[in-house]
Amino acid sequence: MSDTSSTVFIVDDDQQVRQALALLMESVGLRVSTFESGNDFLQQFDPAQPGCLILDVRMPGMSGLELQARLAAETIHPPVIIVTGHGDVPMAVRAVQAGAVDFIEKPFNDQALLDSVHRALDLDARQRGRASKLAEIRTRLETLTPREREVMKMVVAGKRNKVIALELCVSQSTVEAHRARVMDKMQAGSLSDLMRMVLSVEDNEKS
Repeated sequence: MSDTSSTVFIVDDDQQVRQALALLMESVGLRVSTFESGNDFLQQFDPAQPGCLILDVRMPGMSGLELQARLAAETIHPPVIIVTGHGDVPMAVRAVQAGAVDFIEKPFNDQALLDSVHRALDLDARQRGRASKLAEIRTRLETLTPREREVMKMVVAGKRNKVIALELCVSQSTVEAHRARVMDKMQAGSLSDLMRMVLSVEDNEKS
C-alpha cells in the first residue's frame, strides 16, 4: 500500500487540465500539488517526499521527457505517469521506454488514471522500502573492521573457516570469532541472510 503522506504531483501547462486532475485526485482522498512547468516542479523537488508524478509531454520550456530525464538521474524519484494528447503518443511511448509507469491519452478516463496513480504510488512505496533497507545494510557494513570485511567476503564466497584461516594466516578460532562478530554487527540470523544482504548491496551498485 502507498504511504498516506504520498503526494500526487501534477505538471501541466494547461490550468484547466491541472484543476481537473487535482479535483479527481482529491475526490479519492489523495494529496495533490500542481505545477505549470517542469522548472517550477524542480525548484521545490524533494527526493525524500513520497509520491508520483502526472506529467504532460509537451510544455513550453522544459518538455515532459526532459523533466523525466532530470528525475531519472536522482537516486530516489517519484514514478512518472505521462498524460498526453493524441499527437504525442510516439513521445509517450518513448517516455514509457525510459521508465514511465504508464501513459494516458487526453481526454483521459478517470478510473483508468486513478488505477495508474495507485499503481505508481505502490511502486514508489516499494522502491523507498528497498532503498531504506539498503541504507540500513550499508550502515551496518560501515561498522565492520577491515579484517571483518575480509572474512565476510570469504564467508559469502562459500569458503570454510579452515580455508579462510589458512589464507589469512590466522587460527581457525580467530576466524570463528571474526565471523561471529560479522553476523552480530550485520544482524544476520543465518549465512543465507548475510549473503542476501551483501548481494543486495552489490547488485544495487552494479545497476
